[in-house]
Amino acid sequence: MSQTDTLSTASANEIEINKSPVVTAEVEYPEGGLHGWLAVAGSFLVYFASFGVINSFGAFQTFYLDDYLSNYTAMVIAFIGALQITLLYVFGIITGPLFDALGLKYLYPTGALGSVLSLVALSFTHPQQIWQQFLSQGVLFGIVVGFGTYPALAVVGQYFKAKRALAMGIVAAGSSVGGVCLPIMVSRLFRTIGFAWTVRVAALLTLFCYAVAILISRTRLPRKPLPKPQQLVDFGGFKDPRYLTLAIGSVLVNLGLYSPYYYIEPYAIQYGVSPSIHVYLLSMINGLSFFGRIIGGQLADRYGRLNILCPSTLLSGVLCLALWLPSQGPVPLVIFACAYGFFSGIFISVISAAVGQISPVERLGARIGTFSLPTAIATLVGTPIGGAFVKAGTRDEYHHIAVFAGVTIVAGSAFLYVSRILSSRDLKAKW
Repeated sequence: MSQTDTLSTASANEIEINKSPVVTAEVEYPEGGLHGWLAVAGSFLVYFASFGVINSFGAFQTFYLDDYLSNYTAMVIAFIGALQITLLYVFGIITGPLFDALGLKYLYPTGALGSVLSLVALSFTHPQQIWQQFLSQGVLFGIVVGFGTYPALAVVGQYFKAKRALAMGIVAAGSSVGGVCLPIMVSRLFRTIGFAWTVRVAALLTLFCYAVAILISRTRLPRKPLPKPQQLVDFGGFKDPRYLTLAIGSVLVNLGLYSPYYYIEPYAIQYGVSPSIHVYLLSMINGLSFFGRIIGGQLADRYGRLNILCPSTLLSGVLCLALWLPSQGPVPLVIFACAYGFFSGIFISVISAAVGQISPVERLGARIGTFSLPTAIATLVGTPIGGAFVKAGTRDEYHHIAVFAGVTIVAGSAFLYVSRILSSRDLKAKW
């Protein structure tokens, strides 16, 4: 997962919902230019290195279950990956305002140093000592990765407004590219050079991506003073029924959203799918997610965030029930991986832009940060709940994961539709 990549800020159609209007200075956006597109390229690399690692956890999950942490259950191991995403969301409340006050000067180096140190520490962990993987891969990486991902989107937002969802979709696609390349890389290197040196190669790649991003990215807007602690969180959004139902929907969707990312490979192994295919299933999900994020962002700019978000999320849940659940061979699993990657990528790319569309602009950062808090809980418990179904590793147990994912995503999409209707009963309106 990242899902985690749902950090996209609001785009052009942000609206004011406060009863008393607030007068704000109109900011001009260059909508690109050399520095703007360099910022997009740098942010793409940061997402490749950060969310690419997070989205590769399915490959680690399979390796841990089969070898390195074989004494532990799938549920316990899944908590490592879930913890990465949860801490990313939680610490985003801090890193967002820090970017406004400090820019990229200190945050990118912090994210780079912390990410590399966590991976190097992971490379020195020992088999069957899961507390070591929890601390290095789960806790440390989860805390520091947000110092790269949040500023990566925020700096792009300084250059784009009308094309913001598209630009941020391109950035978010960096996680998909990383999610395609890194699982294949680590799966192959685990068998050739071993766990320790595989993780060190990943650390070196992470360092390279951050170094290039630091060289080519720069902030554009003046820095702001650090907000007071009480201004970091804004629970006022939950008084708006649109915001509340959108948050409930996001929680339900995120309970099941990452289950295919974690469990499709061991599911395929249960049905005897050859290694020449099953090791690529996670990469297929991430690869088609690349197109879903870019196309979804472009369609969201054109037709409305909620208008695109609702049907794509519903289709993601239906695919789990109608295609993943009955799959018993390589062909349907490949079709599912591609289709699910595309439509789940739209949700990941567009959800935060939808939050921004129904939030007051002067409270935008706090509203998006607060929105991520209940979502963080869902990402923490969602994949471990799926893993709890797997005790003996039978086919029926993996069927339960598909049912759990499909039902929670479909239920979540129903709440997204409610938020859309509350925004406007005119289904042709751009929302």
